[in-house]
Amino acid sequence: MASIGRRRRRFEKAAGATAFVGLLLTATEAAQADTASQPAAAANHAVDAGASTSAGTGTSTSVCAAKRPVVLFNRWQEDWSVLANPCVAREPLDGLKYIARSDDAASWLSLGANLRERVETNNAPLFGIGSAQSDTYLIQRVEVHADARLAKHWQFFVQLQDARAFGKNQVTPVDKNPLDLEQAFVTYTGTLGSGTFKFRVGRQQMAFDLQRFISVRDGPNVRQAYDAIWADYEYQKWRFIAYATQPVQNRDETAFDDVSNRDLTFSGVRFERQSVGPGDLSGYWSRYNRSNARFLDANGVERRDVWDMRYSGTRDRFDWDVEGMLQTGTVGGNTILAWAMGSIAGYKLDLPWSPRVALQIDAASGDRHPHDGRVETFNALFSNGYYFTLAGYTGYSNLIHIKPSIALKPSANLALLGALGLQWRETTGDAVYQQANRPVPGTAGKGSRWTGMYVQLRADWTIAANLIGAIEAVHFQVGDSIRQAGGRNADYAGVELKYGW
Repeated sequence: MASIGRRRRRFEKAAGATAFVGLLLTATEAAQADTASQPAAAANHAVDAGASTSAGTGTSTSVCAAKRPVVLFNRWQEDWSVLANPCVAREPLDGLKYIARSDDAASWLSLGANLRERVETNNAPLFGIGSAQSDTYLIQRVEVHADARLAKHWQFFVQLQDARAFGKNQVTPVDKNPLDLEQAFVTYTGTLGSGTFKFRVGRQQMAFDLQRFISVRDGPNVRQAYDAIWADYEYQKWRFIAYATQPVQNRDETAFDDVSNRDLTFSGVRFERQSVGPGDLSGYWSRYNRSNARFLDANGVERRDVWDMRYSGTRDRFDWDVEGMLQTGTVGGNTILAWAMGSIAGYKLDLPWSPRVALQIDAASGDRHPHDGRVETFNALFSNGYYFTLAGYTGYSNLIHIKPSIALKPSANLALLGALGLQWRETTGDAVYQQANRPVPGTAGKGSRWTGMYVQLRADWTIAANLIGAIEAVHFQVGDSIRQAGGRNADYAGVELKYGW
């Protein structure tokens, strides 16, 4: 009974925090409600670039070509200067979305916020092995940001994050991070020759391609940030990137206690080329250095070279994304030779609800022969938390994964997904892995290749322009290898609400 009481109090705190954020936004909206009428005065002395006059009648017909920005995955990529155009329809709080300098139209400030609430239940974390028990909890993430643009060339972006976990049995660094600095960087953009040069320095987030290996880690509660220097040059269909980073180490003891991870660096170069045949080509080399690496077969300083290539595109109703990665280097006195590949191909049918059938195939190496001086376990680096499912039952190491799926669009605001995942180990010499390179105890070197299968059902509903709801359910049917290690079938369900302003 005492445990139930503690969990109830935790959920009450979560509800109170959510209500506080809602009241804060409501109060701010009330305080700024009169800003919606301000552009009307400007319309008297501003020219609407999209306005036209009907011939023969002299009647003005206003057709606004400018569109309101939408809330993006990366908030720093939004451009709210479109609100300088008086023809754009106004909404509450627009006075805070675009605050312009009266003496410089190219300089402005924009404020914004994100709120994500997700209730999750998992009846068998780590397949119920060891002390893992059924868990039901709420995770909450609040983000606020300020985006300042100066004289077309400079951008100053600051984003704060507060991530909490209420009622969770085991709280990890990706679950909880009290008020802290999520991003804080300055960017310079200018013309260099016939192309565009960008330079960004500070705490920032970065992601490559489908975020299989380098991601913002949006699935879990705490996003991944990097203290980094980033430069890129865009010329016609080419883009060249260089980056040097120290991933941020999230700590949850006090506010503003996150630091650069002194034990980890990740740096490299990348290229992107559009229109290579029917698709786009990209690739990168990176050096991953870690001072305290621990694998089942090796410990010590890890120096890992990462070689990646990806090709993606669409043609008519067919789309595809194929990526391969080779890893070399050393861990302590052991050499590294690991690999992974990922692919997704889909086809849209000309039928009601726009069904898209797809097939996903993934594979990653495992360590075949322990204590042979070679580490073959693939390091999934900074993979995201939703490439397979939100349940976290499947990790990108020692893996063969086949996943057919079908996606439906019953309406413009509703998307449905059903999928069946089949999973094997690449080698029985290594363990079964869950997300975040977490080995399942008692599986290394034992059992067969067959890991199990899962069913995934998901629905995404756009409730309003900036409000999205989602439901996901996963049932994982374990194979004998996990069952012999003391594991059992697992069920996950999550209900999520995301609001962006």
